[in-house]
Amino acid sequence: MTLLPKDNNLTDVRPAEAQGNQLFPVFLKLNNLHTVLVGGGNVGLEKLTALLNNSPAAAVTIIAKEFLPQLHTLVAQYPQVNIIQKPFADTDLDAADIVIAATDDSELNKYVRQSAHDRKLLINVADKPALCDFYLGSIVQKGDLKIAISTNGKSPTIAKRLKEVLNQSLPGELDITLQQMAEVRNTLSGDFTYKVKELNRVTEILLGPKKAPSNNNIKLLVWATFVVFLGLTIAVLWTKDPSFKNYVENISPMFYYFLGAGFVFALIDGAIGMSYGVTSTTFSLSMGIPPASASMGVHLSEIMSNGIAGWMHYRMGNVNWKLFKLLLLPGIIGAVTGAYLLSSLEHYAQYTKPVVSVYTLILGTVIFTKALNIKKKRTTPKIKRISLLGLGGGFIDAVGGGGWGSIVLSTLIAGGRHPRFSLGTVKLSRFFIALMGSLTFITMLNSGHWDAVAGLVIGSALASPVAARISNKISAKAIMLSVAVIVILISIRSIFKFLTHLPF
Repeated sequence: MTLLPKDNNLTDVRPAEAQGNQLFPVFLKLNNLHTVLVGGGNVGLEKLTALLNNSPAAAVTIIAKEFLPQLHTLVAQYPQVNIIQKPFADTDLDAADIVIAATDDSELNKYVRQSAHDRKLLINVADKPALCDFYLGSIVQKGDLKIAISTNGKSPTIAKRLKEVLNQSLPGELDITLQQMAEVRNTLSGDFTYKVKELNRVTEILLGPKKAPSNNNIKLLVWATFVVFLGLTIAVLWTKDPSFKNYVENISPMFYYFLGAGFVFALIDGAIGMSYGVTSTTFSLSMGIPPASASMGVHLSEIMSNGIAGWMHYRMGNVNWKLFKLLLLPGIIGAVTGAYLLSSLEHYAQYTKPVVSVYTLILGTVIFTKALNIKKKRTTPKIKRISLLGLGGGFIDAVGGGGWGSIVLSTLIAGGRHPRFSLGTVKLSRFFIALMGSLTFITMLNSGHWDAVAGLVIGSALASPVAARISNKISAKAIMLSVAVIVILISIRSIFKFLTHLPF
């Protein structure tokens, strides 16, 4: 709530030289004040809702000749709020500390304002900035943190939009940090200067890591030098070393297919934050790779990419450690169990392959649905059983060669958790889950498809430096729709071939 200088006239008097927003923001303890609200219609209901949302114990008296049923319903939940059904009289303000006029009668609003000013009371007149001593701003709240937004009465719509932006940007976990800082403050001893320095040091992490000045020309020069050096090295070895030429010529074409595929799939994953596992697995199955070897290639290639991503999110403070602990151990157990089961059934690949294809078909459908609803708000209840989600996500990810992001990350975000903290936590936990799943596959399998696995690993690694830039250049919705259609079609093809007993 922000206050304006009070005057006793019906017009807004301001110095001619005043420029910009001259309001002085304050936060009122409405629990210790008596607020009189005049008006029982839609505007009155809106004002009362705003008051009680911010100060549930506020003492409010509402005066009006008629009241909406919704207002009666709201008041029934707050015993300290009183309703008086009668025409307004100036004596109704004798015991008031704050006044709000919320009627659709402009003359009555002016009369209420004059009555308030006769008693030297501050008043807010709904939708009439010139008659207001203070405005009710848009409020963003995260626990004990409260931010008020004012546009100086110019545009409540802009204030509302800014409120939405801040609500989405500020993590709910910020209140936990606030409570922890209060505990730190209470334990500090010493003089005021020392306490200020210590609190500044502790809270410096909220600003994020200090970024070194960037120089695009230097970056371009470094990358160009690296590419030229790599090209010259390969050319020299090709012409001067017959053994290198023979080695390259004898590499299976499968390696090059998966090298290109891994590169493209990693770019897609960098653009939309998901689908690397499902696209890689679907492609591997279509190329005749058994499900266990396909899943092993996916997990091996994701160790480095998720390790780097997880480390960066850790450095930026984007990891919810409580959520991380709940996901990690169940996710590892699920991944190891799934990898062991799938590896044990490697000899029955002709039967497990269509099962995995059904799974990729489902994931393709999920991605397609998410693409269509990418901008819609989520209403899924916040999930409580995080450990069960991690266990199921790890198991299905190992058996199906992907799905950790599609299942775990999507469920967390859809359940109302902050996207940035969810992404950072899922990426970091994914590193350990991919590592343990890969170790299980390597121990269990005697794979004859190392060319494909190596191509997938190297291709995804080569794409890592440029994958992040792709997200800013291409529409995520277009990529998701394209990926979903391709995955669905290839999965249906694999299932159809199995059902008709055709060779793959």
